[in-house]
Order: sequence, then structure tokens, then C-alpha cells
Amino acid sequence: MDSGFPGDAKCGQKSIRTLRTGKVFPVEEKIQGVGTPEVTSAHFAGSVLLLVVNQKVYVYDYEANFWTASTGIQHPVSHVSGDNCCYSGNSFCMDISNSVFAYLRGDQVSQANIYFSNSRGYRFQKYTQERRAELVGTFGGIFSFHSLSQVGLLLVDEQMAMFSYSDHPLNRSFGLPFDYDRALDILIAPGQKGILIFWSEKNLLVSRNSGQLVESVQVREGQRILYNSIVKANITIHSVAANENELAVLTEENNLYYGSLGIQSSSLIKFADQNIWSQEAVLMFTDVGMLEILTPLPDVLFAAFDFQKCRLNIQALLMDPQLQAGVCKVELLQGEFENKMYTIDMNSQLELTALMIPRPGTLPVPLVSVSNPHSLGLQAVICEDGYTYDGNTKHRLNISLKQQHHWGRADPNFTSSIKRPTISTITLDIANKEISCVDLKPLTALISVGCDLEKKIVIQNELSACYHGVLDPVALQDNYSYIIEREAYDPNFQGQQAKKDLEVHYPYEKLGCPLLAYYDIPWKPVVELWREGKFQEVVEAEYVLLEMNGLFTYTYSLTAGTAGCSAQPQNWTTITKMAGDTAPFSWDRENYMSCHDPNYHEPLRWPDVPYQILGGQTENKVVFDQRNGIYIFFISIVDPSYSYCRLETTFSVYVYGAFPLSIFPPEITIVLLTAATLLSVWLAYMIPQLLHTEQGLEGNGFWVRLYQRCRKSCACLWGRC
Repeated sequence: MDSGFPGDAKCGQKSIRTLRTGKVFPVEEKIQGVGTPEVTSAHFAGSVLLLVVNQKVYVYDYEANFWTASTGIQHPVSHVSGDNCCYSGNSFCMDISNSVFAYLRGDQVSQANIYFSNSRGYRFQKYTQERRAELVGTFGGIFSFHSLSQVGLLLVDEQMAMFSYSDHPLNRSFGLPFDYDRALDILIAPGQKGILIFWSEKNLLVSRNSGQLVESVQVREGQRILYNSIVKANITIHSVAANENELAVLTEENNLYYGSLGIQSSSLIKFADQNIWSQEAVLMFTDVGMLEILTPLPDVLFAAFDFQKCRLNIQALLMDPQLQAGVCKVELLQGEFENKMYTIDMNSQLELTALMIPRPGTLPVPLVSVSNPHSLGLQAVICEDGYTYDGNTKHRLNISLKQQHHWGRADPNFTSSIKRPTISTITLDIANKEISCVDLKPLTALISVGCDLEKKIVIQNELSACYHGVLDPVALQDNYSYIIEREAYDPNFQGQQAKKDLEVHYPYEKLGCPLLAYYDIPWKPVVELWREGKFQEVVEAEYVLLEMNGLFTYTYSLTAGTAGCSAQPQNWTTITKMAGDTAPFSWDRENYMSCHDPNYHEPLRWPDVPYQILGGQTENKVVFDQRNGIYIFFISIVDPSYSYCRLETTFSVYVYGAFPLSIFPPEITIVLLTAATLLSVWLAYMIPQLLHTEQGLEGNGFWVRLYQRCRKSCACLWGRC
């Protein structure tokens, strides 16, 4: 039941039955015979619970009541770490919950055996990280900082610790060092805000930026600081609990401390002394401002136990005037983006709004922050937006978000790689908020700087072959098929002639009526970008084409030299060799390198080879051979700066206007025509000359007599003789 005070609460027994033997946690059956089972670490990954028992990882699915041992781990481990994303229905959110590390704490960091799983801990594989061999110190743990899009390694050396990060730009330096005189348990606060809680029996530290800066938690009484750190407070911490915005600490001295994980420096206040501690007691937040103290009670008659459950209403506790919690300066803070997910693709911008109503006579300071400023930039503007019925001023905040690269205000050494998708959390909070603002929680949203799944590309087809009457749409829909001559295609996409003709069934339902292109005019498709069924723009980015049936009766208007390449350009042959036979259509933004990129150092050895990239800064086009027929093209946007999505599709083109190829080689035809022309000129000159000679007169008389005989014979046949 709810209670203003733990001592005043009638802590009843909640019938939470958890079996202590094989039925719920049958992992005990597995580890029997190897000594006393020792659990050194536990982690919830979605619907499963991971346990490290006797240096091995076990998985328990508590929904299916099923357990198993993890596979792939070849060395002893002591801890597992991970995070959970509570936004459902998104692929990258599922990836967060599925990612788990397993490791042995205490080894030298350069020699530590680290394992990674993207299957919630069912299967692990060895994890490697660049430059880890260069790191010095004892390995204190590894964590996925999704809110920063980094993997952090905790390095411990001479009672000091700091984090090393995996990716640019943080991989060039370390986080600020902090005191680490004893092993600290690390709790990743929910919400992907980058909040870390480091604690042991004698110390409590907090970081709001994924370990880059770690600071001590103060103990306050009203506005007065009693102790700058828990170490100086001389208390013994027994249990720690946290949610997105709150922190609670239970000590062995029978004291309960509470604090806010706000923007300001973290601090705790102590509630009145109560008899609430026991060796088995634990803390748990069930909602904003609702804290539970759970104590297991053994049942002597049944192999299970109940829980004594004390529920605390933090807001009610803070009403005690002795705590000097103060009055919250803000009456309302709301925004439509609260607890939502958004996607910002390249060259995109997101606009968010929020409303703040302060208490009369107060001056609260709203503050907008992002957990990953290396990837996501923001601009916020606040303005008055009318008055409430009580006369309070309403303030509206307009927040603009886009990639840090595109703001143009950050140094390239500060921004993360534009090619890599990232995640960031945006938070709107009150900078000078009192601890009494329990119900006024910060507004947060999860931003994916990555692929917008609503985007797709469409090939413009306003004047198709059916529109011009070249092809009949009815015939195309009636199981239409066509033949590709063996001289024109290669099933292996290497430009070699096939051994037999190929019959192709035309998929009208997928492709519709083909575009129309004249064979003798260089051509390229008009590519359109669509989002949620609406036209966005004509794509000017670089893209590539490949005929899906292996037709090679086309080339390109530009070569590597005429396209202005400073390096040898990629082509389908090199890409296919790299990908192997299993992925012939694998040229995309992930493996594309522009020959105009100064960082691409492949020497330009063959400047006369066809340049196979369309769009971008060149006017390259497709040039068809003298052949009529249907071409089915695969198209892929390869420009890595256009979108994080793999924008691909297929379309068809009908090429017309080509006359049949000559049976004889053109050289022979030219020789015969020239000879025939010369012979005609010679005869035109010689025949009149010969008619004036004796032989010419005889020949002329012969032809006259032959003509008269033929005329007489024909007259007899017609009945005139």
C-alpha cells in the first residue's frame, strides 16, 4: 500500500511466489557437483535473465520457463553487461536489447577475453576492438553506450579509472579519470540518456555523458551541502535503485536517501530514520515517484517465499517541511515528442515543440540537451505564447534537430563519421529544478540518425512503351516472355557469351510497362525519392545499374579519364569478385568509393575503361548497342552522403529503333558497294562507245532481231497470229 513514511506503512505480504528450486531456476541442477553456486552478475535482456554462475553464463527465459547455457564462450567470465530499449516496433531498438557483453573483470585490458552476443546472450562470439593492445591498465568492464553510439572499456590503473571509447571522434582520447580505490558496480540508468551510476558500499558516483565525466554524489540538507561525497558521509550502501530520472539508496544504517538525476550536479537528501533495512532488502522503482522496498520472507512449509512489500510515495515524503525541499517553480512542462522515437536521415531536419508554464514570480531555466552531440546538433528558441486563465505566462520552445555535420558549426574532429548510423537522446529539463519536482519529469525522445524506412526510390515512367503503342499491356500481362540471344548475355555477369538462349518471363505485376528508350540516343533514368507515398525530390546522387539477366549489350558514354577520375573507379566486375557468387547485386553505399574522393588512393591505371557510375557530378549516360528488346535493370544509390538507407529497386526499359545487324562484316559490304559503283560508271561510258564499232552494230542488230521475235511470239500467244 502507499505510505508517506516507511515506518507508518502497514507493510503487508504480496503473494509473489518465486520457486527456489529447479522449476524456475533449473540452472541449479546443471551446476550441482561443482561446489556452491556463486552468482557474480545478472542482467535482464528483454524477456530473458542472464546469470553468471561459477564463471559461466546461463540464460533463463522467464516467460517460457526455459533455461539453457550460453554457447561460444571459451574462457571464464565474471560479468555480463547490456541495456534495454523499451520502444517497441523498431529494429534498432531491438538491437539495443539484444546486445550483451560477457567478460572477466581484473585481467590486463590488452589480454582480456571479451565476448559479444547480439542474440540476448544465447550465442556469444569473441569481441575484438582496434588499438586495444595499446591500452594499459586493469580491465574493469565493457559497456554498450547506445546513447553515444560507442563501446566503452573501463581502464583501472593505480586506484584511478577512465573510459576508452571505440569510434571516432572519442577513440583519440580518454574520459576524465576518477577515483577507483575499490571495485565499483556500474548501473546503466534506463532511457538511453547516457547516465551511469557507479557504486560500492562506501562510494557513489554518477556520470551523465557515458563516462566522459564522472562526479561524486553530494549529500544535502535543503540547499546546504552536508558532504561532497558519500565517502565523507561515512555510510554503508546496501542497495541502489534508479529509473530514468530518480535515484534511491538504502544503507545499512537504516537510512533511505533520495535524489534526482537531473541536469544539475547529483545530490541526495536523507529521509527520517526508520527501521526499514535488512540484509535481504532491495529497492525498486515501480513508477515515477513510487519506490518499493522488497524483503523476501521464507516459507517453512513450501519451497518458495513471499515478499514483504513497502510502497513509498516520494512526493508525499518530500512534503515534510524538515526536508526543506522547496516548491517546484514549474507548473507544466509538456511536449508531443515525449517518450517517442524519431528518425533523422541524411539531409533531413526534425522540428519539435514544447510548452512550459512557470509558477508566478519564478524564473525557471529550460535546457535542451542531446546525449550524442558528436552526431546530433540542435537549435532551440523560446518565446512567450500567451497566458493561461490564471494569468500565467506560457512559454513555447521550438527545437530544430539535424545532423551535426549539416549545421556547419562543429569542427570535423568533433563530429562522428557521417557514414555511420548513430543514436542520440534529446532531453528537455529545467536546469534549476527543485528536488520536489518529482512529477515534473524531463521530456525525452529517442532519435535515430540513420535510415528512414519510409523512404524509397521510384523510376519516373511518364512515357512508357505502352503509352506509345510499341508494346501491348494486355499481352504483357498474359504470361509474356521473350528470348535473349546467347550472344547478348552472360549468366555470370562477366561479359562472356552464354552457351544457349535464355527465355525470360516478364513480371508485369512488379515492373509494369517498360520505359521507352531509343537505342542511338544516350540515356539515363530519372530517379525520384518518395516518402510515405509523397514525392520528395529528383535524386541527383550517384547510383549504378546492372541488367538482372546478364545482358551486356550496353556501355557508358564516359570513361574513367573523361569522367575526371583521380583514382581507378570501381566497377561491377571488381565488386562482384569481392562479394562472391552469392551476392551479385552487392554494390551499395557501404562499399562504394568515389574515384573523385581525395582519400581514395587506388592508382588510375586504365583511364579508358567505361565509367559505370551515373548521377552525381558527371553527365554519364547509358549507350545501348544496336539491339531492340527489354532490359530489366537493378538500380542502387551508392552515394554514402545521400541516405543511410539501401535505396534499391528494379525497373524495365524497352529499347527500340535499331535495324537488324548485317550478315556480312561492314568492311566487305563497303568494298562490294564501291566495286559495283565503279563498274556502273565504267559501263555507262563504254557502252555508247562500243555501239559505233562493227562489233557494236552486230550486237545491236542481234538485240533488235531478238526483240522482234519475242514480240511476234507474244502476239501469237495472245491470239493475234
